[in-house]
Amino acid sequence: LSAITQLFHHGLIYIPIGYTFEARIFKMVQVKDGGPYGAGIFAGDGPRQPTELELGRAFHQGKYIAALQRISITQ
Repeated sequence: LSAITQLFHHGLIYIPIGYTFEARIFKMVQVKDGGPYGAGIFAGDGPRQPTELELGRAFHQGKYIAALQRISITQ
């Protein structure tokens, strides 16, 4: 998160997803990463694959940013 502030000075436009993803992210049933700042995964040392929840959050973030981009283009 601290690197983002440096990128803002270079013109980065950052759109966090906030808490727009479903409520499953708050259940402590499985290991997961990501948060209101965006999607992420725990990589580990290689054998761990992203969970369905982590992939779903990444897909949601892509759709969310695309929808906002569509709005900004039409205005």
